[in-house]
Amino acid sequence: MNINLEYYKIFYYVVKSGNITNAAKELCISQPAVSQSIKQLEDSLGIPVFVRTTKGVTLTQEGQELYEYVKIGYENILQGEKKLQETLNLDRGELRIGASDMTLQFYLLPYLEKYHSLYPKVKVSVTNAPTPSTIDHLLAGRIDFGVVSSPFETQDRLQVYKGRNIQDIFVAGEKFKELKGKKISFKTLKDYPFICLETKTSSRKYIDDFLLRNNVTLNPEFELATSSIVTQFAVRNLGIGCVVEDFAKEEIAAGRLFKLEFEKQIPKRDICVISDSKIPLSKAASAFIELLI
Repeated sequence: MNINLEYYKIFYYVVKSGNITNAAKELCISQPAVSQSIKQLEDSLGIPVFVRTTKGVTLTQEGQELYEYVKIGYENILQGEKKLQETLNLDRGELRIGASDMTLQFYLLPYLEKYHSLYPKVKVSVTNAPTPSTIDHLLAGRIDFGVVSSPFETQDRLQVYKGRNIQDIFVAGEKFKELKGKKISFKTLKDYPFICLETKTSSRKYIDDFLLRNNVTLNPEFELATSSIVTQFAVRNLGIGCVVEDFAKEEIAAGRLFKLEFEKQIPKRDICVISDSKIPLSKAASAFIELLI
């Protein structure tokens, strides 16, 4: 059978309301249109589904059996529409973000706080990973968008929005006070133990490439997973650390670390929001990106 689903909708409302007149009012169509649809349904099924009475209609035995299935199907559709509307109104849903420690701590947190206050019923999950892994998660569809630090390998399908600038710096503790206040060359770093992030991070790649352009290659004494730990190693005088400035601000302000000064400035880079142009953003993700940009 290839029966117009609109007939089943009208059938549902006639049963629910008890008569054709009330069903017509609820559906905002004419009474004859309802009667004609029921007739066409019965003709298509080859069996009557209603018994007409002076008080309205009652279901036949076959009609009752059919209604039990139509009721489940149509009410599931209505429930689906309701859930969809809740999603569109951001009264429910899920937001999946990919971010590194740095972008989460020094960029995303205030926006997450604001977003949660605006849409408290939207579930937010954050996948914590360095920039290359975040891009992999995005292209695999495991997150809605990523917040990453440049540089990263751009691809045609990546939609990129620039956020804020970040500045890479070198910091040291009291043990290396002879460097404090001096303008030094990057080659000077070769004479000191060096602390940095692991090679899989965009921050490490950026510094390695920058130093290489200045004819300097450093062999780290310590390669660590997070910038916070790099900072703490530097506070304990285990070497000169390289971090984004935000991670060391408190320690510098407290006098436990100082910022090295160089003859040449390390160029700033960007925190960026990236999405996959081939996958439409959910309503929850679109609303968050609007806050960001």
